[in-house]
Amino acid sequence: MIVAANWKMNPGLSEAKKLASDYCTAAHKGVTRILFVPHPYIVPIRKRLQGSDILLGGQDCHQMQSGAHTGDVSAGMLQNCGASIVLLGHSERRAYYGETSELVAAKATMAFETGLSVMICVGETLAQRNSGDALATVLQQLTISVPVTLPTTALTIAYEPVWAIGTGKVATVAEITEMHTGIRHWLYSAGFGRTKILYGGSVNPRNAAEIFTVAHVDGALVGGASLISADFDGICAAAVA
Repeated sequence: MIVAANWKMNPGLSEAKKLASDYCTAAHKGVTRILFVPHPYIVPIRKRLQGSDILLGGQDCHQMQSGAHTGDVSAGMLQNCGASIVLLGHSERRAYYGETSELVAAKATMAFETGLSVMICVGETLAQRNSGDALATVLQQLTISVPVTLPTTALTIAYEPVWAIGTGKVATVAEITEMHTGIRHWLYSAGFGRTKILYGGSVNPRNAAEIFTVAHVDGALVGGASLISADFDGICAAAVA
């Protein structure tokens, strides 16, 4: 199982250092933990994670290696600062910054060529689900966002229904089963059969155990609950229960 924390644009640096240290006090055998932190925190958080088995990741990267891209961060910069993986295509990037699946694929290619693994996010809006287009939307995102050149070992998929992110709403077991089964079939057909699929969207210690029993759910991408160390630990514990 993989349990990944996405801190998004949170918290303050002092709190972030303490939170990372708290993560390190718990051991979760059989769980791969990943921490996606704001870019300015990568170096100080890397120091806090030293000696632990927690992987450090960036929340985005540019599709170019370098250049006149003010405010952007390259995959090489992330790697040089201690990151081993990058989160790409999160629904907030797609919605607020107009990132297309083609751009996500370009970023993924650059990240892999630089030596980073990638976690690519896919998910549908409430309107797309209500119209019956949820699975078709996600499969189209996968088809365009995932470069065929990526090896299975460098790729993780995170399915996050947009309508469940930060809302407290969680997809039903039937909805998660349908989507993860559809994603798994797509991955097999595309040559990525062993790629892990995480579920994200208001995951917390109270619902994690049930989510982890769903077929083809290989872990969770955790947002708000990852900002409370006890909640994150509870989710990790559910992953090996």
